[in-house]
Amino acid sequence: MTQTEALEVLAARRGDRVVISTMGSVGIWPTLSDTPLDFAYIPSSMGQGISLGLGLALATNRGVIAISGDGSLLMNLGCLITVATHPAPLTIVLIDNGLYEVTGGQELPGARRINYEHLAYSVGFRRVFMFADLEPWQREIGDVFADEYGPTFVWLEVDEERGKKTPSAPRPMGEQIRRLRTAIAM
Repeated sequence: MTQTEALEVLAARRGDRVVISTMGSVGIWPTLSDTPLDFAYIPSSMGQGISLGLGLALATNRGVIAISGDGSLLMNLGCLITVATHPAPLTIVLIDNGLYEVTGGQELPGARRINYEHLAYSVGFRRVFMFADLEPWQREIGDVFADEYGPTFVWLEVDEERGKKTPSAPRPMGEQIRRLRTAIAM
């Protein structure tokens, strides 16, 4: 499946959860969803979107989805242990394309050899899903969101796409923060 196909399924079933898109997904997500509950997060350091999602889930007790690339996750693997030991309504959606997509398409160390399902279980996640094909992802996404209180880890293996440019957030950070703050307060 392509990254766009994977995110289309997520956009259709995300409900009223906050969605934090990072790096490569930032360029796609605004074409699928543009609500105040969408937050495009491109920090100066990769791998911080999951930690932001955990903070929002703990602070608001609201469902949060943090979309992370495999390169970003590898930059901050310790976040998985933190999330697994701080139960919150957080769903991590890992987009695994085997590349550092937004920095030039370099292959990741260990690309396509890392078993993220085993990794998530080993640090304490109880709800872990893996999908490499579109049809099972479409069919079983309801199971992903069946338990509102996470954490949940979803590993989506997607096709690699080289030559993509680093995306920009759809609006300035300050505006995104104001929109999200207002939406969460409702």
